[in-house]
Amino acid sequence: MAFLADVLSRVKPSATILMTQKARELKASGVDVISLSVGEPDFDTPAHIKQAGIDAINRNETRYPPVSGIVPLREAIAKKFKRENGLDYKPSQTIVATGGKHILYNALLATLNPGDEVVIPRPYWVSYPEMVGLCGGTAVFAETRMEDGFKLQAAELERVLTPKTKWIILNSPSNPSGAAYSRTEMKALTDVLLRYPDVHVLTDDIYEHLTYGDFEFVTPAQVEPALYERTLTMNGVSKGYAMTGWRIGYAAGPEKLIKAMDFVQGQQTSGATTIAQWAAVAALEGPQDHLGTFRAAFQKRRDLVVSMLNQTRGLTCPTPEGAFYVYPSCAETIGKRTEGGKVIETDEDFVTELLMAEGVAAVHGSAFGLGPNLRISYATSDAVLEEACRRIQRFCGSLR
Repeated sequence: MAFLADVLSRVKPSATILMTQKARELKASGVDVISLSVGEPDFDTPAHIKQAGIDAINRNETRYPPVSGIVPLREAIAKKFKRENGLDYKPSQTIVATGGKHILYNALLATLNPGDEVVIPRPYWVSYPEMVGLCGGTAVFAETRMEDGFKLQAAELERVLTPKTKWIILNSPSNPSGAAYSRTEMKALTDVLLRYPDVHVLTDDIYEHLTYGDFEFVTPAQVEPALYERTLTMNGVSKGYAMTGWRIGYAAGPEKLIKAMDFVQGQQTSGATTIAQWAAVAALEGPQDHLGTFRAAFQKRRDLVVSMLNQTRGLTCPTPEGAFYVYPSCAETIGKRTEGGKVIETDEDFVTELLMAEGVAAVHGSAFGLGPNLRISYATSDAVLEEACRRIQRFCGSLR
């Protein structure tokens, strides 16, 4: 009798975590490594949020929380959705979990049966298909093109929907491409979904506050109110509030689904850390000034990286609307040789040789379902990004 579950053989490890760990190991061994593989802001958590966590400790807010989250946080979440997205949710329609990933996993675990399909546009965040597989569902991939900004088109969505489709996962702005849907683009997708009443929408809005220029963020239930009863709107404090390590994600949706997720979570974690929840209350209800500072810094970095990568031989880099990633194509480097004689046959070869030759860690696009590309995070300083891009230019220039 096998000891480990068969389901583990169908799940791949996270490529982003693996590359980040590889970069850490090389750095620890003395190699000069610049890691552009990690998906978290390099800013500190704003002071008033940290103070709220400290105050919670001093008030002894250290007991078991309600499974779905403390009442003040669920009330703050409902207010946030009304204030920023025009969505009316009661606190009882909200839930708090240990990160956005936990929200997504609980929703899938509470709803998927064997044979149920989940549509995932690619490129996708590496965890989506693996979570679907762990929860017994089948991931069905919808194709996007760089010419369309890596955004799902209505005709392609219609093509992949079947009577077995239970969910579509939409992530805007996107990890890994940074692509974000305008109101018109989102409406084209919701118009399709209106014709499929059994399909539910799981929208990952974790990068909501990181959009640039005059781009206006929208979420599906806001664009099409008729989808309200079959949409789970997920968000969290990790990216916009630089709180990745606090591990707080949240969502709002139909009360029946929220109760099912509460049931699942009650047998898993029993609820997110109380101290982090009180900090999240301060994040949602306190000053939002830092968001403008974050956005200005990230937009400047985005423009720097896009410009330098588009000046790099063999790379083509679109300008994304949000998040803190770019997703350049390295198609023109495939088939070329490194100075050491290694043939670049895949985008994984490209990022591996780049790391070995120049000490720059990026993640291969095939890990996100679409290559030959690479994901580069620009969540680090201008000086570090300039040096990293110079190294990438040198590496690409050396290929023959």
